[in-house]
Amino acid sequence: MQIKKDDTVVVITGKDKGKRGKVLKVLTKTNRLIVEGVNVQTKHQKQTRKERSDIKHVEGPIDASNVMYWDAKAKSGTRVGRRVENGEKVRYSKKTGDTLD
Repeated sequence: MQIKKDDTVVVITGKDKGKRGKVLKVLTKTNRLIVEGVNVQTKHQKQTRKERSDIKHVEGPIDASNVMYWDAKAKSGTRVGRRVENGEKVRYSKKTGDTLD
């Protein structure tokens, strides 16, 4: 997977198309991401002795194929590639050619 935690991504398909957000968590086994402010779901918290009942809004996972890395320099989504520089693998933006890491 080319997207990492703390990357800024833009949603390219689905109900949240066009939204941008920071990646909060990467679920590599299922190829899904949790993105800030995207795929917000309503969770009902049952009342306990210590906590009151509450309705919480939580970000749900979204498939990694539905997002694209947001390149601030190009001000648009871009594909991410890998190349070797100085004997080390680095990610780069295919639109601008700049390294990301």
